[in-house]
Amino acid sequence: MERQKKQKTYTPKEALIKAAAYCAYQDRTQQEVRDKLYSYGLEPDDVEELIVRLSQEKLIDEERYAQSYVRGKYGLKKWGRRKIMQGLKGKGISDYCVKQGLKEIDPEVYEQNLLQLLEKKNASEKEKNPFTRRQKLTYFLMSKGYENDLIQDALKGLENN
Repeated sequence: MERQKKQKTYTPKEALIKAAAYCAYQDRTQQEVRDKLYSYGLEPDDVEELIVRLSQEKLIDEERYAQSYVRGKYGLKKWGRRKIMQGLKGKGISDYCVKQGLKEIDPEVYEQNLLQLLEKKNASEKEKNPFTRRQKLTYFLMSKGYENDLIQDALKGLENN
């Protein structure tokens, strides 16, 4: 017979300490913290009370979370605005915080990212047919979350070289 590992339950006071450490380690969304608190076996009232307390103490700050998320995804992974917005919405971040996060994007760096991705993909793309090649490059950049008008401008620039 398989033994199930019993989940340890915490008092609200113990849970607050654990949740504070969880939030201090890395920016978290309210939903991530809420899920963690429920995993500690807390009642809904206690969970919401702790969420409010952690927010007041600035351990949970969704605006700050959105900003660091945007910096990471566009800076390191070179994602486009559309994919970043989708990711933040998927994490339950408010429209206001999403807008604040997107202000982290430097338009020049953003365009450089797009051009770097395009050049790299263009160099590795084996398709010979110019129409199909352009389509493949467009799909690739759209999957990275870039806006179609920026993609078309970048492709024109590539073709004119």
